[in-house]
Amino acid sequence: MKLVVAWLCCLLSACAPAASASDPAPTRAVWITRWDYLTREDVERIVSDCAEAGFDTLLFQVRGNATVFYRSSFEPWAEQLGWRDPGFDPLATALAAARRHGLALHAWVNVVPAWWGPGPPEERAHVVHTHPEWLWFDGNGRRQDYSERFYVSLNPCLPEVREYLVAVLSELLEDYAVDGLHLDYIRFPNEPPAVRPGQDFPRDVRTLELYRAASGRAPGDDMKAWDAWRAEQVTELVRAVATARDRLRPTAELSAAVGPEAEAALSHHQDWRRWITEGLLERVFPMNYTADDERFDARMRVWSAHAADLPVVMGLRVGSIEPARLIERMRRCERSLGGFGVFMYSDFFDCRNTVIDAQPPERSRERAACRAAVLPHLRGS
Repeated sequence: MKLVVAWLCCLLSACAPAASASDPAPTRAVWITRWDYLTREDVERIVSDCAEAGFDTLLFQVRGNATVFYRSSFEPWAEQLGWRDPGFDPLATALAAARRHGLALHAWVNVVPAWWGPGPPEERAHVVHTHPEWLWFDGNGRRQDYSERFYVSLNPCLPEVREYLVAVLSELLEDYAVDGLHLDYIRFPNEPPAVRPGQDFPRDVRTLELYRAASGRAPGDDMKAWDAWRAEQVTELVRAVATARDRLRPTAELSAAVGPEAEAALSHHQDWRRWITEGLLERVFPMNYTADDERFDARMRVWSAHAADLPVVMGLRVGSIEPARLIERMRRCERSLGGFGVFMYSDFFDCRNTVIDAQPPERSRERAACRAAVLPHLRGS
């Protein structure tokens, strides 16, 4: 088996075209979730693993649901840390380790999510408790259901919510010399089970007043106009974050994880085409996680058309396909796009993450086999 894997990796390497000396090296990024680490030693081991594996960019999650893994004057320490200072700063630790290993580190933040769980957070300083009016309400005044399957989210149609989120991210940019800020969940969370049949968010009185002031209409008068207005509020948030980045840390790249298909993204009021056209981002990471080759190819064709205007780093899901096909997808992304980002660290390495992926012994063996097949490509062999 080892001989077969080595032969496959050598064959793929020999078939890859030589890059021009003037072309920037393709990005080889990896998403590191907030469930992957708990201690200083965890963070340092993760960075070391990624460097040894051959990744060059870390998308290191430090904000998941309005709780953080860095020192913030706006939001509480994460629930995974017991709502208190863990005695070290995970983001600062990751940055220092990344510098030692010559890696770029982008702070990965979930922007709109407020909470994830069957009930509200126990920490009373959490935004769910301090500003319950910022959450999603339907036309009957009923709040979005708490869930273990999807986030309860903040309402970006409210100017005060956008101002709050920009303040949170501005503090991060000002206090930490990150190489980039990676925006995730920069969209509406309107999908099951977050929405019950017949619901449409947000329909609270204040949002409806804002929409009527802007358009002279009610949502039911023209649903396309209502959808366009909601998408524009998300774009306003992206614009404000970009402005803050330009002011506070202009060397930090601004990127976003976006839907892999235009229609799907727009159904969440995520107008990534507009963001590209306006030059609000330096990179986009389409989450092309499908195992279906035909669907993957169709998405690649669409995104390749944007590669000249903005670096497109294709998001790949490690666990969705066998290693040989994953390697071929990596090579395609390096040839025709700006590289790839793999979701996620815990698909390559054993770690603390039992939320997204359980850790039985057979999974450890699967990860070892994946590393044996894929890492020679990442290391350039």
